[in-house]
Amino acid sequence: MPRVRVKIDGVAAADRLADISTEFPDAEFKVLAVQPRNDTLLEIVEVSTPDGDTLVHQLEGSEVRSYEVLHTDAETVLLQLIIPVSDSYNAVRAAKTLPNYPVTLRDGWFSGELIASQEQLSEYSDELAAADLPHEIVSVTQSYDPSELLTDRQWEFIIEAVEHGYYDTPRGCTLTELAETLDINKSAASKLHHRTESRIITQFVAEAA
Repeated sequence: MPRVRVKIDGVAAADRLADISTEFPDAEFKVLAVQPRNDTLLEIVEVSTPDGDTLVHQLEGSEVRSYEVLHTDAETVLLQLIIPVSDSYNAVRAAKTLPNYPVTLRDGWFSGELIASQEQLSEYSDELAAADLPHEIVSVTQSYDPSELLTDRQWEFIIEAVEHGYYDTPRGCTLTELAETLDINKSAASKLHHRTESRIITQFVAEAA
């Protein structure tokens, strides 16, 4: 399925955490986990900043519903927050997909990755447009399930080839010996060999392009 890296203007999305991040433009906020609760979100957020005390003080006067400091040291603050649901979260929820956490937040902009079907990504794009949220598609790549790349017989061939050292230098076995292991003739093994490597190489080039 497609893997998309996207940046979203969290301030425009009415995200309270994004608002706070603009007060600390050099800090990195990492949203580690999110749990929806009716019209609010419970978030676990790690903030890399030497101004932890100032950040916590800023939370007291913000529109964050509640917060708890889970850990703090000279460079990091770990927070549990309850904030109103933002337009950006509504967009991913409407598309029936969620970002891969952690999601990074810097100076008001969220940066994260989504893995979803073409239909879900199209719906997500429509939701962002409908909410008029400034965003940027950073990259799009095609991910795949390795178990779907090859047939069962092709997987059997490649596993036997690797286990018997066919791809070692020097080779640990010949194609004829592989054919005997698979109980097929050399001609059938050669065709199976070609089809298997063709699928793997084609997918590799598509991923690298």
